[in-house]
This record gives sequence, structure tokens and C-alpha cells, in this order.
Amino acid sequence: MKNNNNNNNTKLILLHPYIQKQGSSNRLWLLAFISLFTIAFLVTLIYSRESTTTTTATAAVAAAVSSVSGFSNTQLPATVINTLLHYSSRSNDSFRMSYSELKPISDVLRKCSSPCNFLVFGLTPETLLWKALNHNGRTVFIDENRYYASYYEELHPEIDVYDVQYTTKRSELKELVASVKEQVRNECKPVQNLLFSECKLGLNDLPNHVYEVDWDVILVDGPRGDWPDAPGRMSAIFTAGVLARSKKGGNGKTHVFVHDFVRRG
Repeated sequence: MKNNNNNNNTKLILLHPYIQKQGSSNRLWLLAFISLFTIAFLVTLIYSRESTTTTTATAAVAAAVSSVSGFSNTQLPATVINTLLHYSSRSNDSFRMSYSELKPISDVLRKCSSPCNFLVFGLTPETLLWKALNHNGRTVFIDENRYYASYYEELHPEIDVYDVQYTTKRSELKELVASVKEQVRNECKPVQNLLFSECKLGLNDLPNHVYEVDWDVILVDGPRGDWPDAPGRMSAIFTAGVLARSKKGGNGKTHVFVHDFVRRG
């Protein structure tokens, strides 16, 4: 009876070949995963080494550039300055400065402690020359023609130029000078903050930072004064004088040059 019962309870279990294949498939997936992981690790390791090498190379290049920059902080060689003056003074432009006019300004810029702050009233044929001579310094130009100033700045992005609206007229020269003499102790003081000035000859609508800079050299070569209603240079000369006297830091002196000082207005 036991035997029969055992036989009746016996179950036949057949292992389908698919189960064996499935086990092999799992092993293949595991092997593929390990392979991918190994490849990813190797790629990461190689990339890290290349990144380290690139960083080292970049640091070396930066050091080299820094070294070159340090060298470029020196002033222009005398031969370069003399060459620039030579060709500028022989330009075909009828409004150019002569060599004797260029040389004193160049000499002062050359002796100016770096970085030298140079303010120029007027965009002229010498604009690029002034920028070049004040090597590694700060050169700012002021001009009365906003359209020409914008055009010039677009043509030469390295030039820093601002436009200003003059309220003076050359024909009012005598009245303006008399007004300044009367107000010399009040609105037209030689030392003052021009940003808040009410003096008729004081320019108070320049960018704020222009009044905050201690200018080492100022050149008045504008605006134009060729006709009675032209602005004339009285306001530029007065403003340059106040900026020079109101200097608080930087080099001890401010050198002010006025071009065409013998002409009226």
C-alpha cells in the first residue's frame, strides 16, 4: 500500500530547455554589465589624466602670459615714440599738429608714472597717437559731436570717448569771462566739485567717474571755434583748470596743454 501511495504521489518534473538558456542569458547580461562598467572606469580614468594635463598646461600658459604682460607694462621704447611722432607730424591732414607741438605732450606722457590718466578734449587726427603714447594708461576723450563720437568708438573700440553738450558760444567770450571773474569766490571757484557746479563755464554733465579720476595730463584740443556760434574752448579750458586744481591723489602735478591758444575763443 505504501508503495502504491508513493507511486501515486510521485510527480514528474521536466526541466524545459528554456530555463537553462535563461540562466545562460543572465550570465551574459552580467558579463556585459561588468564589461561596460570596466570600460566606463577606464574612460573616466583617461579623461581625468587628460584633464589634469590640460590644467597643468593652462597654468603654464597663464604664467607665460602673465610674464609677457609684466613685460608689456613698461613704457614704449624711445624709438617707437619718435617714429610715431615723426609720421604723425608729417600727415597730410591740414589740422594736424606739428612736431614741435606734439613733442612736449609726448615728453610729459613718457615721464608720467604708470598708469597715467590722460584726458583729451576733442577728437582730432592725433587721437590714436595719444592712445598709443599713453601706453597702459587711461586715456579718455571728450567731444561735442555725439554722432562722430559714436562712429569713432565703433570704428576704434579701444578708444574711450564721451560726448558732451556745450552751452557756450564763441561770440559770448567776453561776457562769459567777465561772469567767471565775478563769481570766482562762489560758483566759479578754482577748486570745486564740477558735478554740482553752476558756473557758466563749468561742464557738469560728463559721466560721474570723469570727475572722480585724478588726471595727470589734460589736453584741450576742442571743441571747435571756427564761427561765432561755435562753442569755443573757454568751457573746456575752465573745466580742465578746475580738474587740475581739485586733484586729490595720484602724481603731484596735473599738466594742462591748450592747443591753438592764440586764437580767439
